[in-house]
Amino acid sequence: MRESSHWETKEDFTYIRVYKSAPMAKGLKDELLGMIREGQCMALGQQIQLAFILSLPAILAQTSSMLMQYIDTGMVGRLGANPSASIGLIATSTWILSGFTAGACSGFSVQVAHLCGAKDFKGARAVLREGLTSVLILSIFLSLIGIGLSAPLPRWLGGSPEIISDASKYFLIFSAFIPVGAIGWAASAMLQASGNMKVPSIMFTGMCVLDVIFNYIFIFICGMGVAGAALGTGLSELVTSAFAVWYVLYRSKELNIKGEKGSFSPRRKTLDNAWGITAPMWLQNIIMRGAYVMSTVIVAPLGAIAIAANAFAITAESFCYMPSYGIEEASTTLIGQSLGAGRKEIARRFSRITMSMGAIIQTVLAVLMFIFAPQLMALLSIDPDVVALGAKVLRIEAFAETMYAISIVGYGCCVGAGDTLMPSVMNFCSMWVVRIGLAAILTPKMGLQGYWIAMCAELNIRGILFLWRLRGDKWMKHRVTGKEREELEFAEI
Repeated sequence: MRESSHWETKEDFTYIRVYKSAPMAKGLKDELLGMIREGQCMALGQQIQLAFILSLPAILAQTSSMLMQYIDTGMVGRLGANPSASIGLIATSTWILSGFTAGACSGFSVQVAHLCGAKDFKGARAVLREGLTSVLILSIFLSLIGIGLSAPLPRWLGGSPEIISDASKYFLIFSAFIPVGAIGWAASAMLQASGNMKVPSIMFTGMCVLDVIFNYIFIFICGMGVAGAALGTGLSELVTSAFAVWYVLYRSKELNIKGEKGSFSPRRKTLDNAWGITAPMWLQNIIMRGAYVMSTVIVAPLGAIAIAANAFAITAESFCYMPSYGIEEASTTLIGQSLGAGRKEIARRFSRITMSMGAIIQTVLAVLMFIFAPQLMALLSIDPDVVALGAKVLRIEAFAETMYAISIVGYGCCVGAGDTLMPSVMNFCSMWVVRIGLAAILTPKMGLQGYWIAMCAELNIRGILFLWRLRGDKWMKHRVTGKEREELEFAEI
């Protein structure tokens, strides 16, 4: 039966009691996802269970990623302030290119989530094939752009002469591996959209382990320094992406294409649907990452110590916010499948559940970050000046983490609903008006601490904006219609 506006009926409670006592032959996750797809009533407790089940693997993967990032950054930190500053200088530029591929992946993975929620697995497999091809073509184009910009970019960002060479080498190698990472990310995103959070989490954890191993080999044993860090990361992506593509095509329960004929050539309808989701996300990427580049320009004149402290503090802060990104991935899947099944009330509850989870976890971690800020920075750098400055700005940022979590998970909810334009407008206002505006005023007067005060204020405002956006139903506007599902049935050309 389809969900009514009031699930709290005698029949619903009877069903829930029977459900809780029934054996879980297919696993609890599959049973609960099946309730969404079949239009069955769900108790609040069952929704919390499902949100936790899908979030936990992603949180563990993000946490392991954070730990490995600590180790990875610490390796470069042992080389001194200048090598660390060279990576920090172009970090925001690598985020811009990665953001374009991530946005493209979401354009297809959201469609997969909607189709899986509607039990149209054949249509989901068609979108999978076409999405992999589209993301690969785009990523090759982005790779060529990055390679072409690798030489002049560090100078454009205001880097000092002693860090320009290393920064250029790092960005060159990073750009060459963009297609490798993008195709693996696309495969993992669509696997997550189908409800499988466990395998992508294992893959990302494995990639982090390989990253540390390869980085140690190339940075220290081969003596390649900063370039070795980029090469090690690229090779870890190569191994992981190969496994991700193989798994989603031949092992995934919902998406494997074994025995099914179908073209990998993108169709106009699939591309149009993807563009409606991706275009605002690309706008968001330009807005957000462009603001990060501007922030780098603002911080760069403060010198190598400030650049390194800023980069290391951003890494250290991931101790707080990485779990929320795991919950964000789960929220996108839950919202997408709920709306694909035509269940707005379920989607609304999932948005509130996941945002509350993120806020609670990130607040607890913010308290720990405030207390242990010097110790966290000491794990990343041996320079006492970098450690001291980084600890100061981390303690400023601790007061933004609760609302930051709401903005992270809230954005995932919007993406799952295909609502990507308004969040981009909101982020533009918060980043360019609040953060950049305040940073331009405070940084020259207060140094790096002034920039992080501006960041703290902006993240709190951003969280408030997402609470406002998700208060009603306007954000839940995108779902695959019956007509679209019928068209996607004819995926074979």
